[in-house]
Formats: sequence, structure tokens, C-alpha cells
Amino acid sequence: MNNGSPVPLRTLAWEFNRISISSFGGGLSAWSRKVIVEDRGWLNDEEFLSALTICRVMPGANQINLAIYVGAKLRGPWGAFIAVFGLCCIPVLITLGLAVVYFKYHHEPSLQRVLQGMAAAATGMSLSMGFKTGGRYLHQPIALTLALAAFLASGVFHLPLLLVLSILVPLGALWGLRETEKGKTS
Repeated sequence: MNNGSPVPLRTLAWEFNRISISSFGGGLSAWSRKVIVEDRGWLNDEEFLSALTICRVMPGANQINLAIYVGAKLRGPWGAFIAVFGLCCIPVLITLGLAVVYFKYHHEPSLQRVLQGMAAAATGMSLSMGFKTGGRYLHQPIALTLALAAFLASGVFHLPLLLVLSILVPLGALWGLRETEKGKTS
């Protein structure tokens, strides 16, 4: 965890830039967790998951919301601004350059294979983050039931996200409160 001294703004910008550059093609949540929890210790796993959940429920891009959250927690409003700048600046420039290349060569089969490979890597990184952060829930039937319900409702039955969230979030919150109370009495 942070040793009490403020995180330098340049470090905040650099680390969020590293998150965005390292996760090019997807997997931002996985890289965010790696940098924020494992490498820097700015948040622990529980704090990270709570922050990520809040950021996913709030309007806007999840990772921008997470950058704002972490930046503000570490350095206030300037930290939030610098974290978002670090997350977006270089990737925007790279994306603009790659867009020019894509529109010129999008018909090339080799480019299509590269893009498919990037999608597979991003999927793997997202699954890795899920297993690393959610591993302790694999042995809890209620957690597995909620995860399966979310997958079926959204992925299989294509129910609107707002409907799925309005049903499963209160159930998850009640379960979480129950687990917290159990932990306090143990």
C-alpha cells in the first residue's frame, strides 16, 4: 500500500499510460488490476473490485471512471485529471495512426488475422483477471449462482442490462451484507 507520501503526478500519469499501452486491443481491467493492485499496491483486491463495480455502474467508460477514482483517491482532483490524461493521450495518438493504416489495408487477410489474434489475447486477459480476483468466490454457491444468472440473462437471453442489474445488484448486495455480518461475528 501507499507508504503515506503522495504519489507523484508523473508516476500516476506514467502508470495509467502503461495500463493503456500494455492492454492495447482490450483487457484494460486485467492490466489495471495488475498495475494498481499487484505492482503499485495503491488498492488491495477488495478495494479494486469495489471501485471497478462502482465504475461499471456509473455512466461513462469504465476505465476512465476507474482512472478518475484512483487518481482522486491518491492525489485529489489533479490526480484524477492526470490519471485520465495518462490513460488516454498516447493511445488516442496510436489509434489515429492505426486507423489510417486500417482504412488503407483493411482488405488484407493478414491484417484480419492480426486483429483476430488481438481479440483472443484480450479475451484471455479478461478471463485471467476474473480468475485472479474472483477465485475466492468459486467455492461459494450463491456467488456462482449470481454469476451464472448474470451470464444467462445477458449473454444467452439478451435481456437489457438495466433489467439484469436491477434484479441482481440488490441480491448481490444482500448476500454481501450477509457475508460481512458473518465475518464480523466470526
